[in-house]
Amino acid sequence: MAEREHVREHVRVAVIGSGFGGLGAAVRLRREGVTDFVVLERAGGVGGTWRDNTYPGCACDVPSHLYSFSFAPNPDWPRTFSGQEHIRAYLEQVTDVFGLRPHLRLDSEVKRMTWNAERLCWDIETSSGSLCADMVVSATGPLSEPRIPDIPGLDSFPGKVFHSARWDHDVDLRGKRVAMVGTGASAIQIVPAIQPEVSRLTLFQRTPPWVMPRADRAISGAERALHRALPFTAQARRGLLWGIRELQVQAFTKRPNELGVVEQLARRNMARSIKDPALRAKLTPDYRIGCKRILLSGTYYPALARPNVDLVASGLSAIRGSTLVAADGTETEADAIVFGTGFHVTDMPIADRVVGADGRTLAESWKGGMAALRGASAAGFPNWMTVIGPNTGLGNSSMILMIEAQLNYMADFVRQLDVLGGRVALDARPGAVRAWNDRVQERMKRTVWNTGGCTSWYLDESGRNTTIWPGTTTEFRRATRRVDLGEYHVVRVPTEKKAEVSA
Repeated sequence: MAEREHVREHVRVAVIGSGFGGLGAAVRLRREGVTDFVVLERAGGVGGTWRDNTYPGCACDVPSHLYSFSFAPNPDWPRTFSGQEHIRAYLEQVTDVFGLRPHLRLDSEVKRMTWNAERLCWDIETSSGSLCADMVVSATGPLSEPRIPDIPGLDSFPGKVFHSARWDHDVDLRGKRVAMVGTGASAIQIVPAIQPEVSRLTLFQRTPPWVMPRADRAISGAERALHRALPFTAQARRGLLWGIRELQVQAFTKRPNELGVVEQLARRNMARSIKDPALRAKLTPDYRIGCKRILLSGTYYPALARPNVDLVASGLSAIRGSTLVAADGTETEADAIVFGTGFHVTDMPIADRVVGADGRTLAESWKGGMAALRGASAAGFPNWMTVIGPNTGLGNSSMILMIEAQLNYMADFVRQLDVLGGRVALDARPGAVRAWNDRVQERMKRTVWNTGGCTSWYLDESGRNTTIWPGTTTEFRRATRRVDLGEYHVVRVPTEKKAEVSA
């Protein structure tokens, strides 16, 4: 008799990533009675982007009571907008409270995931071994792979170079000439944090952001005690924060011209700190507010007005030794370069590692642009779901709301597999994916993200917005409440293989 094929470890569900999405999926699986699952994490600890981003000043731009799981409220947030260390501590607490440690596989980077059509499972190769899973929940997140532009001469720069998401804490920037490349959400936190200690800070700005004040303050001991004693008060606080943002959505998605009033508020915010008309002109965007993410800070503009800060209103185009050359010809000397240039969002690297039923990778399937049914399922990739998938991002509220909506969809996906019974998989119908994506893209046409006159990381190479959800979180929660089997092919083990698989 032929020697049996080596039997791999088998699990019902493999979750990829241990940020908010991955940990949330793990909690929801346990609540659904599923305990045969693993969480594969490439790093040595949980936390996702809140583990990786440890740069000076790192904090969330969504209020703490809204940027947390509804099923795991935290009455002890220390600030209205909490810092990285507090958010990571919260995720560690969630991991412990819900008993997720036994499911974690740390230092287990996924190298390849291949759909096995004969066994109806995913063969997964990781840096720590291999396994097969009936279902995969990919929660790698869009802000996980830093993007550093290909700049001529970068390799020859004699000083230190690192991305904001991979901060080099061994580098002492005190008294150094530092170049900050980029003006996104990370940069506006880094600049005021390091400005007082560096000798000179040069900020390379391709496009100025709209910046509004961040009403951050310490949450008093009395408030926290109230939330602990009367949990409904924290729920009410969360509900108010959510409601305000739901009401704002109409302006972003249907009436962008109404955002002109908000622009005036942003101009006044700038004018309070930037007295130099020439500097104000460089910092004033020429696109509708909201087209790029509105940034929140009360310290960014004051830092830019300090005498040791130079703003170069142009992108970095070349490096010659320690000389940095901007696209407008401006030259500056630097001892260190910090890139705040964002992440691979519309070209997620995990897509190159997922091989579907037809032998194509997810990246190949998405060559014309990312698209997934209800932001979760891609055609040709059975029993594979993504959390924070295509067109699930938000421009004005908490991504935790969208994650929880997708977890509802995941939970019903698991239930439907149970109801169908036996060895079975669900594969999104191409027509269903197209119909969903066409509806999303049609709604996207009049949103500020498409009409605001900017180029943002929300858009892919073809200019299509494959990142943002063009509606309210309530609408998305309604759309992902349950799985419609009519939108899926039901796949079963080929008849001639049934006896072999069950043996």
